[in-house]
Amino acid sequence: MTVELREITAATVRTICGLEVAEEQRGNVAPVAISIAQAHFEPRATFRAIYAGDEPVGFILWRDDDEPGTAYLWRFMVDRRHQGKGYGRAALEQVFALLKARGVARLSTSVVRGEHSPLGFYLSAGFIEANEVTSSGEWLLKKNL
Repeated sequence: MTVELREITAATVRTICGLEVAEEQRGNVAPVAISIAQAHFEPRATFRAIYAGDEPVGFILWRDDDEPGTAYLWRFMVDRRHQGKGYGRAALEQVFALLKARGVARLSTSVVRGEHSPLGFYLSAGFIEANEVTSSGEWLLKKNL
């Protein structure tokens, strides 16, 4: 099935905001509605819905960093009903390609450690641990694009 990143519109925003991670993952990522609201106050942010065919399955948000050639993967989630199907990895690969085409050489993100952490997923996608903790207590990861 084709995975696409699509803009969120007035017609789709409620559906996209209804996407949610599994209960045990809720401490790892903010709800989509909060992410969209925060992104509207960050001029360097870009967000998209993740679709598998015509079905929305996730959400992704990134922003340019202060340092030229770098970006930060701010939020990323795949709905609980669609995890484990490869949609997240396909979406992430598309973001890597988009950023690389814009001259971004390094992408960072951060994770909460512990049970149900997405750390393993990010490591398998080529991120490496930076051995730094963010001001919010999350562990920083980096990937050269």
